[in-house]
Amino acid sequence: TVDRLKVELSTLLHRLKASGASIAAYGAAAKGATLINTVGIGRDVIDFVVDRNIHKQGKHMPGQKIPIRPTEALLEAQPDYVLVLAWNFLDEIIEQQAEYRARGGKFIVPVPNPRIV
Repeated sequence: TVDRLKVELSTLLHRLKASGASIAAYGAAAKGATLINTVGIGRDVIDFVVDRNIHKQGKHMPGQKIPIRPTEALLEAQPDYVLVLAWNFLDEIIEQQAEYRARGGKFIVPVPNPRIV
């Protein structure tokens, strides 16, 4: 259910952040904005969002006002985790971000059950 997802994802992200982990997100699409606003994930948890679309870069996610940066920011900042907001493109994102992953980066997939890959 949506309520279960909200609790599980929020708990996972806050636990990681409390342990000192850095977290970014990938994908500034509407469904990603809906997810972070529904769950209540803000700048206290997500440092920044990356997106390949240059028209979104330099702007902020609606609601939570998390800054949107180019995908290269993942290699520059090397966050410990990346929350995948465009989960329907998970395989493509992981393939594109092979260097980030090779450096030890991990991905958090929010649906259907929050998990780290």
